[in-house]
Amino acid sequence: MKVLLVRLRLIGDVVFTTPILRALRRHHPQAHLTYVVEPTAAPVVAGNPHLNRVIVVPKPSGLARLRQDWATARQLRHERFDVAIDLHGGPRSAWLVWASGARMRIGYRIAGRSWMYTHVVPRAADLQPRHSVVNQWDLLAALDIGACDPARDAVEMPVDPAAAASVERRLAASGIGPAHRLIVVHVSAGNPFRRWPEESFAALVAALARRDPMRRFMITSGPSDSHAARTVARLARQRPGVQGPEVAHAEFEVAELRALAARAAVYIGGDSGPLHIAATTETPIVALFGPTLPERSMPWRDGRWFAEAIDAGALPCRPCHQRTCVPGDFRCLTRIAPERVVEAAERALARSTTTVGADLANVGVDR
Repeated sequence: MKVLLVRLRLIGDVVFTTPILRALRRHHPQAHLTYVVEPTAAPVVAGNPHLNRVIVVPKPSGLARLRQDWATARQLRHERFDVAIDLHGGPRSAWLVWASGARMRIGYRIAGRSWMYTHVVPRAADLQPRHSVVNQWDLLAALDIGACDPARDAVEMPVDPAAAASVERRLAASGIGPAHRLIVVHVSAGNPFRRWPEESFAALVAALARRDPMRRFMITSGPSDSHAARTVARLARQRPGVQGPEVAHAEFEVAELRALAARAAVYIGGDSGPLHIAATTETPIVALFGPTLPERSMPWRDGRWFAEAIDAGALPCRPCHQRTCVPGDFRCLTRIAPERVVEAAERALARSTTTVGADLANVGVDR
């Protein structure tokens, strides 16, 4: 059986599809699995042990986009897939699945696109408090694959040895050695609605630094938010009791982010792609949620690995579609006090130094 999977666009969303790959391989060990992904998120599935092939589809604009999609469609049709699954639901992914000509085409019930599929699955509402992994898992019902379990079907991303070596070199260049406890703080997100204030991040870093002189901090961001990482590092260094060399900042490629998170004693960050990359490791995580819900986007992994969510609690405007802040003050983020995140980070750091069994797991939500 030849299976085509299509998931375009965002890194975190691609991470959330990886449990499906394991399930398909488990239920169909002889199947040939092909995954279509755009360049930004391609490192998430490159080298995935359950895939036979990854097709990276560029995302040009204008007429070049039409030519690219037509060429991709011809390539997919030539492959003669038995099953094609649209894990995205967008116009481009739906068209590629339809154009593949697969006998069985599975996708969400979406107005104007359902006709492209032979098997249509109801799509959960965007703001429903239901995990994204579970939402995508609904598409497997047509293949008689049962319920998902994060302990068995966690998100995953293969280790890239070259990226891991690069991270070690870069940490050493920043004065961070094996004896230091590395704390990774990711300060950017996909949009301003998910960004905790820079002053709050700086207060967090300073408070954690003052508690242990062996702690070192790597402040990371996406390319569009490099100024935020620099600002957080500068503000943290200016706080009393913080020495300059303790706090570094840098940008990392996707594969490097996975290696960096695996190297850390704790990862702290908002609901973004790097958070879910960190979830593919065993590193303790403190996740900050603003307009999104932990019930929908909490790290999806074995409960033995510490993960704690911090949010502002119930608000009339939360969750939201992240287009306009109705109150105007981003209160879902500004009401998260740094002290709460500090204490959660200390719990995570304590967990990272001990070995615990699944019966002592702590995957919770702190409100």
